Amino acid sequence: MKTLESLGDLRSTRVLVRSDFNVPLDGTTITDDGRIKAALPTITRLTEAGAKVIIMAHLGRPKGEVKPEYSLAPVAERLEELAGVRVTLAPDVVGPGAQSAVADLKDGQIVLLENIRFDPRETSKDDAERAELANELASLADVFVSDGFGVVHRKQASVYDIAKVLPSAAGLLVVKEIESLRRATHDPERPYAVVLGGSKVSDKLGVIANLLEKADRLLIGGGMAFTFLKAQGHEVGSSLLEEDQVEAVKGYLQTAAERGVDLLLPVDVVVAPEFAKDAPATVVDADAIPADQMGLDIGPRTQERYAEAIASAKTVAWNGPMGVFEFDAFAGGTRAVARALSEGDAFSVVGGGDSAAAVRQLGFDESTFSHISTGGGASLELLEGKTLPGIDVLED
Repeated sequence: MKTLESLGDLRSTRVLVRSDFNVPLDGTTITDDGRIKAALPTITRLTEAGAKVIIMAHLGRPKGEVKPEYSLAPVAERLEELAGVRVTLAPDVVGPGAQSAVADLKDGQIVLLENIRFDPRETSKDDAERAELANELASLADVFVSDGFGVVHRKQASVYDIAKVLPSAAGLLVVKEIESLRRATHDPERPYAVVLGGSKVSDKLGVIANLLEKADRLLIGGGMAFTFLKAQGHEVGSSLLEEDQVEAVKGYLQTAAERGVDLLLPVDVVVAPEFAKDAPATVVDADAIPADQMGLDIGPRTQERYAEAIASAKTVAWNGPMGVFEFDAFAGGTRAVARALSEGDAFSVVGGGDSAAAVRQLGFDESTFSHISTGGGASLELLEGKTLPGIDVLED
């Protein structure tokens, strides 16, 4: 994979960077700037080298329309604060405003193009439409740096097609992400444990199938655990359940047994009569969930069991919370997994999305984890063993 060094001296060079600034917002206030901070090493390297930095990123799902609520204005403001360098927000993606802003760029300065997904060609399934946008973006720059790991699993104009037009390289974040995730999946130091949570089994079918061939231990939590418990014949009450996946899960349970994979399921769960922050929480055995209750977290005995399995592992990959961590009464399982990883000696990779958000929201020191990914979907596809288009194109 080509890296920044392959691009040579970048002074006065117009460098087009794809970053992932898809941050959560409360109105116009950024509630978690983790992705912006993760992009800083590459951006700082480029500005200090005297490059003219042009950044493209997306926010939310405007679906090809200009929607003010998805403007990157809050991101531009926060990026300027963090980078300590003037950041100009272009008023459009590749139009006259962007062209003018880029023309005025001085060495070491930054232009942030407006939300790339305001242009419908960015996510088009038509190769020619995406190529057209890529060529217009390329006219603004001399080289391309791919540093938005959260989108490298997408075949989009600003991720994939642009790399076919300009001399290209991976940014520091993408290099770190790929090296860390490959270390945790290709030849992991054993015992190798994988912790999977989140709401749906269907989102992780390919991941589970792939990991049953690689992992020594598979720890299941979150809403997806109840489909596993149902497959074992247990009552799951009103818990999240994918009835159409029960047979597939039965097959996974059998495969795990045949291959000697230690597949751990909850032995107790925290239940409540409804999905609400102030719902009364009760701990019950996993095989005794009342019909009128829903499971919202793994229970204390399961937390202890999972923490022990993590503590004795040499490599751990974690993707997906163990419960509804946003509600304090149901955050215990996710907190226990995060603490076990934080305090353990294993090489630990935390998948992006909700898992990364949970680590920050629950107050853990991010430096105590080996790597916290910025890309939930991309990290999940790597765990699944898939090829990522945005990475593959950099290796051509």
